[in-house]
Amino acid sequence: MNTATASFGKSLFELLSSMRFAISLLSILAIASIIGTVLKQAEPYNNYVIQLGPYWFQVFEKLGLYDVYHAAWFLVILTFLVASVSVCIWRNAPNFAREMKSFREQVSEQSLAAFKHKHEAVTAHSPESLAAQAEAYLTGQGYAVKRVARDDGLLLAAKAGKWNRLGYFLAHAAIVLICIGGLMDGNLVFKAQQLLGMKKIETRDIPQSEVPAISRLSPDNPSFRGSVQIPEGSSADVAFLNVADGYLVQDLPFTVALKQFRIEHYSTGQPKSFESDLEIFDRSGKKIREATIAVNHPLIHDGIAIYQASFADGGTKLSLRGWNLFASQAATFEVDGVVHQNTTLTSAAGDYTLEFTDFRPFNIENVGGEIDTGRDAMAVLGGSPVSDNKHLRNVGPSFQYKLRDARGQAREYSNYMLPMQLDDRWYMMSGVRETPNEAFRYLRMPLDASGSLDSFMRLRGALMNPDLRPEIAARFARQALPENAWNTEIEDKLKFSASQVLALFATGGFQALSGFIEARVPEAERDKAAETYLRILELSAFEALQIANRLDKQPPPAANDATGWLVRDTLNSLSDMFVYGAPIYLQLMQYDEVKASGLQLTRSPGKSVVYFGSLLLTLGVFFMFYVRERRVWIRIKPGHALLAMSAAKHTLDFDKEFAQHAQALDTLAK
Repeated sequence: MNTATASFGKSLFELLSSMRFAISLLSILAIASIIGTVLKQAEPYNNYVIQLGPYWFQVFEKLGLYDVYHAAWFLVILTFLVASVSVCIWRNAPNFAREMKSFREQVSEQSLAAFKHKHEAVTAHSPESLAAQAEAYLTGQGYAVKRVARDDGLLLAAKAGKWNRLGYFLAHAAIVLICIGGLMDGNLVFKAQQLLGMKKIETRDIPQSEVPAISRLSPDNPSFRGSVQIPEGSSADVAFLNVADGYLVQDLPFTVALKQFRIEHYSTGQPKSFESDLEIFDRSGKKIREATIAVNHPLIHDGIAIYQASFADGGTKLSLRGWNLFASQAATFEVDGVVHQNTTLTSAAGDYTLEFTDFRPFNIENVGGEIDTGRDAMAVLGGSPVSDNKHLRNVGPSFQYKLRDARGQAREYSNYMLPMQLDDRWYMMSGVRETPNEAFRYLRMPLDASGSLDSFMRLRGALMNPDLRPEIAARFARQALPENAWNTEIEDKLKFSASQVLALFATGGFQALSGFIEARVPEAERDKAAETYLRILELSAFEALQIANRLDKQPPPAANDATGWLVRDTLNSLSDMFVYGAPIYLQLMQYDEVKASGLQLTRSPGKSVVYFGSLLLTLGVFFMFYVRERRVWIRIKPGHALLAMSAAKHTLDFDKEFAQHAQALDTLAK
């Protein structure tokens, strides 16, 4: 071995055995652990993009912070820390052992006289007699004592609390074990296979049965943490591991079936507790065992822990009634759907794909200010917006879906099954959003006196029907004018104005009317024009409702406040439909709920090692902080005795104990 190699080896050894180096590594791991605790780990990348934004998403990705505990740099630091602390133990353990055995009886009288804590006493006893009494006293105080003969007397060397040194050894050994446990659960096998090109992360959204072998992990994989959702009455023999921007399929050595899922709710509708009845089958299909798991009460089988992690919809069957929102009729069509499945919708509004994404039997909503329920006519045309009272309550079931057109563009919708009461009136609510990180904006559709949407839909269809506008305008003009003004130029002008207002509203709602007023009316006269147009529109809409009811063979609407609010709310809703962005509305009529249990499956051989290391760390801290190492020397010569005492830490208790020993020596020396 040449000099350069020897020098490098010595430098490396000194670095690894350095306390500063180990503390630096521990500090980095502590910071990484904080990040791993604050930032939810192993989530799909889309979740992080939504949460952090594109820029910070890329920064965090490059640092490997989305799966800190399995990041290559984290595992490398663990490896170096294991090496560093192991070298420290190997280097210092023999010294600790020698110190625990040693009485330090070679100490000289000059050294004892230099101690800060020393006490001298004059005695008439012989050295042997005083030494015997002092030895008995120290033994009674819990000290181990060794008597050493000196030329002119005796030396008593005593020690207590030697196990304090053991605490340092246990704490260092605990760090090594905990780091080894982390390495054992660090997916090292997969990382090695990935580095060698034997495994590849799957990024396609395909059925798990079609995932190739290169993206599947063997049932013998030594460690993993995956998840799977199982609907009631179904089973699974795989788990899914979120890795980077894709996933891996972990084959299990058994099949887990969900017999039943149960959930309890608080009075507010919030989940209180949930549990799953599971059945475990071997690969041949033979049932091995049954068990019920709940949160913090997992099932451990074949070294794999099965945790109750979450719950979701497992494919609820939905029966829906749909309307074409921009059709001139109020005809309905039926749609059947299943959550997590798609269906094709062919209607007069075009061909669409319905992607049913979720069903929720309970929804706790802050009804009022937290729900954007649209704007009223006066708000759009320059007036004040309506105000809603806030009420937090369970508003019943809802379902979510995406409506995708032929170009592949989609919006997400959330429709409630039950009506909501806002401003002392009842509405059906339908939310829309463009992207998952947006809040839903809600369209509210008023119910009539019978609690039905039929009146709203009939009036909507009549206002959208250009063939009915002449009749609506004529009825409005006759109702607005006295009989002697009928069949005059005034009636013709009023009919023209009503037709024009209806046509504008049918093309863009209140925004279209507002744009027309801004383009045609001087600014000073716009408020008055807006009031006039709104009055014409509202009265014409009432006539449209009369016609719609007649055509549908329904009794004419009553001329009362309820009908007035129905007309005004319908106009608000129709105006909002132009920004709502859906050609259809789907109303949930019935459902057959199917629940799914979200399970987390982990194989963690390093867990026991970490637990044992944590136990050693606890013991080590106990020995270091609660076991005090003290040493006492008594040098006895004819007519004179010298007491000296030392400890690793000088505390108030140490000072009190020294005073006690000094007083005891004075008493024994008399």
